[in-house]
Amino acid sequence: MATKPPAPDNAPDWDLTISEAIDLQKRLAGQVRVEPLPRDARLIAGADVSILKARNQLIAGVVLWDLHDRKVVEQTAIRAEAKFPYVPGLLSFREAPAVLEAFSQLRHTPDVAMFDGQGIAHPRRFGLACHLGVLLNLPSIGCAKSRLIGTCVEPPTERGSWTDLVHGDEAIGAVLRTRDNVSPLYISIGHRATLQDAIDLVLTCATRYRQPEPTRLAHQLVTAEKTRLR
Repeated sequence: MATKPPAPDNAPDWDLTISEAIDLQKRLAGQVRVEPLPRDARLIAGADVSILKARNQLIAGVVLWDLHDRKVVEQTAIRAEAKFPYVPGLLSFREAPAVLEAFSQLRHTPDVAMFDGQGIAHPRRFGLACHLGVLLNLPSIGCAKSRLIGTCVEPPTERGSWTDLVHGDEAIGAVLRTRDNVSPLYISIGHRATLQDAIDLVLTCATRYRQPEPTRLAHQLVTAEKTRLR
């Protein structure tokens, strides 16, 4: 098992205007690759971010979850200043620097990264899961609790049911029921994944709750850290 997660090839420049950030998304969207997830994927990293509004600080947390043993291998949480404004569709420019720092503190390399956010289900097909997947060069999945864009038919109420999330003439993700009779999640490709593989992995990781364990545990981690720092 590798002992150090990959680092971005080049340190990104986060000091951008809104128009520059949009232009960068359009350019980097072409780097997203659609390919099968590794068949032996075992270490799944879940990432989430919370904000301390009074301090204008972000708390980024990453939990590394063992898919075979169903347990946490390691976890890390960091605090960082929020330097980019909250702009819908540009969330990665606000949150990604802190998430990258949290990933850099992991001792093991994830096989797949799962983000509480959008992948290609994004106006420019380059949401948080795409941006971080490309920078980390990791297979990545967007697993959001709410919809940013697109339309869909509500999937049947049984676990495992899903329908296409559509924007224009393009299927950009899946609306997936992870438990019977609960609200669905919005799944999309981040990087180096296929949509079917993303759906299958989310269902495998969703053991008891609506959210898959990696992102659910990451949310718990940042929430606890936020409560501690208040």
